[in-house]
Amino acid sequence: MTNILNVDKLLAYDIPQARDDYDPRDAILYALGVGTGLSDQIDETSLLFERDLQVLPTMALVLGTPGFWPMDPGSGLDWRNILHGEQRLKIFDPLDPFGTMIGETRVTDIADKGQGNAALVRAVKELRTQSGLLVAQASETWLVRGAGGFGGERNLPGDPLPPVPDRAPDFEVVLPTSLSQAATYRLSGDRNPLHIDPDIAKNAGFDRPILHGLSTMGLVARAVVHACCGGTAKNLREIGVRFTSPVYPGDTIRTHIWQDNDIIQFRAEVIERKQPLIENGLAKISRMAV
Repeated sequence: MTNILNVDKLLAYDIPQARDDYDPRDAILYALGVGTGLSDQIDETSLLFERDLQVLPTMALVLGTPGFWPMDPGSGLDWRNILHGEQRLKIFDPLDPFGTMIGETRVTDIADKGQGNAALVRAVKELRTQSGLLVAQASETWLVRGAGGFGGERNLPGDPLPPVPDRAPDFEVVLPTSLSQAATYRLSGDRNPLHIDPDIAKNAGFDRPILHGLSTMGLVARAVVHACCGGTAKNLREIGVRFTSPVYPGDTIRTHIWQDNDIIQFRAEVIERKQPLIENGLAKISRMAV
């Protein structure tokens, strides 16, 4: 059965503003939720110890976010059919280990893939300090299964993420996930039951609960930081990914990375199933002190 997207209802929905007061405990909890510290090959103490703590830039994805708001029936979305298709993040000012962030989220674009097919929904969050300083901008694209048929443009505006180069990668980083990683990541704010409830996961077509796409993104961001930023997290200033398949807690992820000065491209796969999970990854780094 299809459930055609109610575009008017979605565009009229007032996504709640969100405010987060956070401290080093929250930054460490987020780092654990993206698998930090699980590798015996990489020292990540600086991301897990409050002394001289580094904050992963991708923590901006969970700050100032009003939870999984599509679960509100007033949004007009069927949250059970939402898959995370693409995520982009720009950092304008590196995160401190503590602070207050205010997030404003709005739906900016919608595309119709046709009757019986998916709808694409793009939402953009701007993250600011209390004084109004823009810290980060996050853009996410959701694929809403079976919601097409309402009419309109078939594609979202904007340039697609570019494919990786046709040559051997410059770096390879292998990082594990843990069986409890999705349960830990939920504590940073994304309570979508798809990632914890076996029955909901099976009804959505998965063998068991899957890892959050943004937890996977945080993991590959760590790979880029270690391979290209000398382990200095604040030097990662922009990152975008296209999700192609799910990750299950406990999977091991291999990230292949290509570097051209400050432009980084990457792709990632699940080693156990030899299955691509992120394609067309793009990042920008800065080697300048900030």
